[in-house]
Amino acid sequence: MPALVLLGAQWGDEGKGKATDLLGGSVDYVVRYQGGNNAGHTVVVGDQKYALHLLPSGILSPGCTPVIGNGVVVDPSVLLSELSGLNERGVDTSKLLISGNAHIITPYNVTVDKVTERFLGKRKIGTTGRGIGPTYADKINRVGIRVQDLYDESILTQKVEAALDVKNQLLTKLYNRRAIAVDQVVAELLEYAEKLKPYVADTVLVLNQALEEDKVVLFEGGQGTLLDIDHGTYPFVTSSNPTAGGACTGAGVGPTKISRVIGILKAYTTRVGAGPFPTELFDEDGEALRRIGGERGVTTGRDRRCGWFDAVIARYATRVNGLTDFFLTKLDVLTGWEQIPVCVAYEIDGKRVEELPYSQSDFHHAKPVYETLPGWSEDITKAKSFSDLPKNAQNYVKALEEMSGAPISAIGVGPGRDETIEINSFL
Repeated sequence: MPALVLLGAQWGDEGKGKATDLLGGSVDYVVRYQGGNNAGHTVVVGDQKYALHLLPSGILSPGCTPVIGNGVVVDPSVLLSELSGLNERGVDTSKLLISGNAHIITPYNVTVDKVTERFLGKRKIGTTGRGIGPTYADKINRVGIRVQDLYDESILTQKVEAALDVKNQLLTKLYNRRAIAVDQVVAELLEYAEKLKPYVADTVLVLNQALEEDKVVLFEGGQGTLLDIDHGTYPFVTSSNPTAGGACTGAGVGPTKISRVIGILKAYTTRVGAGPFPTELFDEDGEALRRIGGERGVTTGRDRRCGWFDAVIARYATRVNGLTDFFLTKLDVLTGWEQIPVCVAYEIDGKRVEELPYSQSDFHHAKPVYETLPGWSEDITKAKSFSDLPKNAQNYVKALEEMSGAPISAIGVGPGRDETIEINSFL
């Protein structure tokens, strides 16, 4: 049962799309198991660049079946637009499967997300404003709309009425907005029903049968470990579980079926949105990382906050996910620095701390403790093996591996599909 989980080991945007795409030609199914169109993956194939938001990266690999699992929240208009865009570029999307148990992002979820963030002012979380959090809240409050509800107008209407009973009170009395009409929402959602119907399936059954038949299944997380609702830098987190355990609940497979857990690490660190970030840089180095690395959010278009590599959070990701391997991306971005600092610990109230503090207050006050490693100036984008890398680049990778607690099995040396050094096979 070769089931692999591939996830972000930092705050997201680590290059998961590249890693998934690398494996896509060797796997039978690629599964998104959480998040929504607040996650973005960029995949470069030849001279073509694809920005994916809801669709699993495996959709670009012929022969691979892409799956949107029950743990994902789906904005139908975004999904259909994304499918249309790929079809226009000659990508076959007909094999896509969508769980009937996945929840739908409704127009009122988007409205609530935006007005709530605006209302919070300086205390805002920094959400993407795409309705993700409110949709997960509806799911937990048991007033959510699922994909399968689109095929029973009576149930759909009842559920929309139940959800809007409370939301319209908030919109009109607290936020001074107009009430949202039930009929209008139902009509809009029903328009998507027939367009989505060819893709809807019992994906839990499909995936478990595939594993029983020794098919290779790759579970692809959105965002990153430090954005996990339970294990991230709460409250500056997403609304779901990008960590490895989320693959089990978000796709409906048991933990005993997971054979390997791969964490994606950027050779430095980035973050989008508000929240603590100990190694964040506000100087020329930070600007250089942003410019050279093209650090702009795929989904939001926001500039990413940039900083040096943080080994403390890498060790934390290894622990909470049970990582078996790392895929190190964007090593080429560091070319040209004479010295490269790496955060090996924090200083909190005058004390050295080598593990992620569990206290939110402590983490907010954490100052990075750096060790400096010698850099390199040689172009590494043509490297095909680890030995092709300059000695200092090799030493940098080895140091990160030792500090992070799991072997680095692949290295990204450029954005292209073929610009990857594979040290140990993931399959």
